[in-house]
Order: sequence, then structure tokens, then C-alpha cells
Amino acid sequence: MRRDVHRSGRVWSEQALRVIADTSEALVTACAPGAEARWPALYAKSRTDGDRSMRTEALEALITGEWELASGAWQDTELLLWKPPTGWFSINAFFAPGPGGAWRLRNWYVNFEHPTTRTDSGLDTFDLIVDLVIDPDLSTLTWKDEDEYAHVRRLGIITDTEHQAVDEARAQSLAMLEERRGPFKDAAAWADWRWDPAWPAPRLWQPVQGAERPLSG
Repeated sequence: MRRDVHRSGRVWSEQALRVIADTSEALVTACAPGAEARWPALYAKSRTDGDRSMRTEALEALITGEWELASGAWQDTELLLWKPPTGWFSINAFFAPGPGGAWRLRNWYVNFEHPTTRTDSGLDTFDLIVDLVIDPDLSTLTWKDEDEYAHVRRLGIITDTEHQAVDEARAQSLAMLEERRGPFKDAAAWADWRWDPAWPAPRLWQPVQGAERPLSG
């Protein structure tokens, strides 16, 4: 289970994932339609209604620390996610049905977020809004949600320390792309990856109350 945990200690989101590989270099997980999730209710409604202003309202709730989570499920895409243990970003490959219904790599996606903290149920991090979208052939880059990132910076939701870490992570991820390191080294193999239909949709881990704690090491 991947959780976004705000610095107040409150959980912002939860996403059930399947572990594909766990090495000293990175934790690789996957997701597919039907995987269980919990998101801020306003954020979920903004996606359903296509109302981006409601998404902004959801982000502003981070100031007050008051939000409700709504249960949901991953939809439309399959996801393969590469997360280095100390990195302020993850590299994601999104797959979607193409012509004829065959699944294929839709795009790469660099998500800027806190380094990983391991827990009994999986990993904790926190999304830092801005993202980098990369075409399947690695030729074209597009920065995403820069406006929202600037907004939450003004509100103080993202601190100066976090902002500096994001700037460094931007440079690191671009260098990885340029030098074909990490998942980009095996881009063809990643593009050929497919979710096994025999795998059940990931379900959220339900801890006994008070049992959740970080793992040592």
C-alpha cells in the first residue's frame, strides 16, 4: 500500500499496489484497473466532474488539515512504478489500450514526491504536485501542473526545503533520462511489460487500529 502522508501525520491518499521487484536500487510496484484506493473526497469529485477548481480547493485543505477520504478504484490504465528509496521522485510507466484493444505504453511519468518510508503495510511518501510527462519513445518532455505547484508554494503547503529538493530531483531525473539510467536503461523491456490477467486487483491493507508503524532499517 502506497500512502501519501501529510507532515501533520494525516493520510492524504492510499493506493493498493502489487510488488514486482524489491532491490537496493528501487522498489518496483504495479497497479491495474480495479485496484482499491482512497483519495480526498473533493479531489475524487473533481476528477468525476471534470472541475479543476474543486481540485484546487482540495489542495487548499492541506492548510487547515481538514479533509475526508473517499473510497475508489484505479481506472483506465495499468501502471508500473519505479521508486528509489532515497529519491524525491518516482518514475512511472502508464499503459492503456491502443487500436484493436491491445495494451501499450502510453507515456512515462516522473512524479515528484518525498523519499520512501517503509511501513508494515508498504510505503509512505507525499506527492509534491509537479510532474514530468515523457513520450513513449523518450523524445518529448512536458512539465505538468506547474500552475498548481506555484499556487501551493505561495500558500506554504510546500516548504522552501521541499522546493529545493524538487529542483534537485528535476535535475536528477532529467540526467537519468539523458544518460538512459534506471528504467530508461531498459525502456524497451518496460514498454513490453504487461499486467498478468491472473493477478487479482490489489486490495488495501486494513491494519488493526494502532498497529501501523514505520519499519526499522
